[in-house]
Amino acid sequence: MDTPKKIKVLYIDDEQNNLNGFKATFRFDYTVLIASNIPQAYAHLEGHPDISVILCDQRMPDKTGVQFFEEMRDTYENPVRMLITGYTDIESVIDAVNRGHIFRYIKKPWTDSDIRSAIEEASKFYLTNTMLVAKNKELQSAYDELGKFAYSVTHDVRGPLLSILGALDLAKNMEDPAELRDILEMMEDAIHKLDEYIKNTHEYYKLKRGLLQFEVIDFNNLVKDIAALFRIAGRMDNIRFISNAVQNDEFLSDEISIKMVMNNLLSNAFNYQRKDAPDKYVDVSIVVADNVATITVKDNGIGIHDSHINNIFTMFYRATSEETGSGLGLYNVKDALTKLNGTIEVASVVNEGTTFKVIIPGKAHGTN
Repeated sequence: MDTPKKIKVLYIDDEQNNLNGFKATFRFDYTVLIASNIPQAYAHLEGHPDISVILCDQRMPDKTGVQFFEEMRDTYENPVRMLITGYTDIESVIDAVNRGHIFRYIKKPWTDSDIRSAIEEASKFYLTNTMLVAKNKELQSAYDELGKFAYSVTHDVRGPLLSILGALDLAKNMEDPAELRDILEMMEDAIHKLDEYIKNTHEYYKLKRGLLQFEVIDFNNLVKDIAALFRIAGRMDNIRFISNAVQNDEFLSDEISIKMVMNNLLSNAFNYQRKDAPDKYVDVSIVVADNVATITVKDNGIGIHDSHINNIFTMFYRATSEETGSGLGLYNVKDALTKLNGTIEVASVVNEGTTFKVIIPGKAHGTN
């Protein structure tokens, strides 16, 4: 059975006798750290991040206890703060309480029972507050994940719909039945992909919750699916779409995650083209070797300025205002690759193009 961890207490007082007496009295009950000045107190706080309770005398030579608590709160907000003061310092106590800097004040002369009671109450408050902070972070993370999930659904559903609308617009001016049939086939492909995506929204949600489903990935079929989805967009904007996959070995990974990575990277490659540039192209290549998939997405679009490269994977960050976007696409790519233990590299030159290189290790057979 594990021994309960002692409450770690920091006691600050400029009177050495008080420090010695405090430590002698409470050393068996708590882990006691003492400081005779503010610099020593900060040294303890830096070296012991698990300090849960701080007791400080109000009358310190370099600054008052209230001033210390006010100053340290921005950097060390978690420890519960308690002020030790004489009755004549009551105005300072009221001021500190009103500002919310202290949990409790203890009047001099104090008794051992007063201190024990105060520390026990402060420790309970510290534990409760720490758990609330952790739960709040979990809730905020869940809220962020929900927002990203909603974005992904609308983004990936809207893409095929816009492709269908574009194909319809092309078909209005076509008189050749053969060309019209080709447009209808591309529309059918887009609708099938849209239907497949809708069926996979539940799996996508499980991915966002961190639940991966490992299965054999056939990158040749995956590239065919991706090509069908982006073929219309390429034709509408005169963008050559080049795709190739080389895979001789079986590869296990989460297909939903890989599709999301590729769809986001290719969407960016198509969206951020130079409008009037000749011979626009997007090139995706996949090579699977030694249980590692290397996916390269290259374009000759507007590129990314050096000052933006380090921030493009940050949530809501947008490196350009030329196209609409929420700044979540590359953040989602990075998030998915983190879950897959994958990496991503980017190289870009403004007005020449961008290359993303993704490396994803496959799941070894027989592992969990």
